[in-house]
Amino acid sequence: ASTNMSANDGDITIVSVSVHDVRFPTHLDNVGSDAIHPDPDYSCCYVIIHTSSSPSSPSYEGHGLSFTIGRGTEVVVACAKALVPQLMNKTLRQITSDFPSFYRSLTSESQLRWIGPEKGVIHLATAALLNALWDLWAKVERKPLWKLLVDMTPEQLVSLIDFRYITDAIMPAEALALLSRHSPEQKKEREERMMKGGYPAYTTSAGWLGYSDEKIRRLCREAVAEGYTHIKIKVGADLEDDIKRCKIIREEIGYDRYLMVDANQRWDVGQAISWMERLACFRPLWIEEPTSPDDVLGHATIAKALAPHNIGVATGEMAQNRVIFKQLLQANAISFCQIDSCRVGGVNEILSILLMAAKFGVPVCPHAGGVGLCELVQHLSIFDYICVSGTLENRIVEYVDHLHEHFEHPCIMSKNPVAYMPPTAPGYSSTMKQESMEKHLYPGGPVWTALKEKGL
Repeated sequence: ASTNMSANDGDITIVSVSVHDVRFPTHLDNVGSDAIHPDPDYSCCYVIIHTSSSPSSPSYEGHGLSFTIGRGTEVVVACAKALVPQLMNKTLRQITSDFPSFYRSLTSESQLRWIGPEKGVIHLATAALLNALWDLWAKVERKPLWKLLVDMTPEQLVSLIDFRYITDAIMPAEALALLSRHSPEQKKEREERMMKGGYPAYTTSAGWLGYSDEKIRRLCREAVAEGYTHIKIKVGADLEDDIKRCKIIREEIGYDRYLMVDANQRWDVGQAISWMERLACFRPLWIEEPTSPDDVLGHATIAKALAPHNIGVATGEMAQNRVIFKQLLQANAISFCQIDSCRVGGVNEILSILLMAAKFGVPVCPHAGGVGLCELVQHLSIFDYICVSGTLENRIVEYVDHLHEHFEHPCIMSKNPVAYMPPTAPGYSSTMKQESMEKHLYPGGPVWTALKEKGL
């Protein structure tokens, strides 16, 4: 089904796609350090789609990315370049008028799918390309991405989704019913509420494992002063240290605010349960990524064991695709569904996950941070509230205060309470400043050549 297409969109043809390896040396300050990833360099596979121009249509650029943490970014870049031929010389209308077919041309390319399918490096590359395509589409329609989605009819939204492998959890008719239950008046009211108050956010900036006790205290005090009600910390490397750090944070934020903990896949199932039983006295709202992101039944076992302690299980930032999310929901393995804007197959696959979470009654609390993840995921949560969930109860989006200055339209946060204010610029908020991209190109950008000269 055709969706929201402008009169000249059939003339907008993709003529070239450039793919870049962009890395920021965040390991120098311990930014992003956790129990599994002690020295990340926040990075991305950065894609720019270029279109033709004509007397009736200017040329456009669509910018998209997939988040990585340093080494390996070059592999994602190689995969993205291998998929570029699927986009070349196609018009925007050809793609968007039958998006599931185009989606499958990326995810089920007859030879490339062997190194997936729909998971790992090839799916990260798919996400980068699709994110750039959605940025392009929103710019052509002169709308921020969340508004492009909100203005679609339920039928148009359902037509964007590839339902293969998930019809045992949600059928297209069920998805249509979930979207159709919200009246235009309700959606308009929610949109006005978003424009006025924004979407609630929590912070992880105070909780990296590499931080000193004094820095944690200072950052907690700053977070409280800014109006944060939810604070998350990294755990999992050393139990006694985790107990000490949880104690420090509770001393600073009290018990009228929420504490969440994140193990970044460090534990086995039994270890996760015993470790969290020791931290239960600090009343964490959730334990995030307690074990392997692929272990659906392990998450279900942990969830059942921790339920008497009122500790929920949250995961999703490394869930490979809609099938893993389907199983997590079917197995009652998660209390909080954590989508990531750059891990699965772009907006199309995110839509299917949002709808499954709504059907199973599990709140979506997205993962963010990294490079550009906050900028992108805000669009998805705002859309989720207006058109899918219709509620903010038990819903909150991660915010990490790093690297936003490198984007043309960085996310705008309100304070007291802290919230993402809806973007107004057309696109997916994914356009990086040209100077920032060029300075941080790897390995030849000036930032990296200078570090190499210093032996860092």
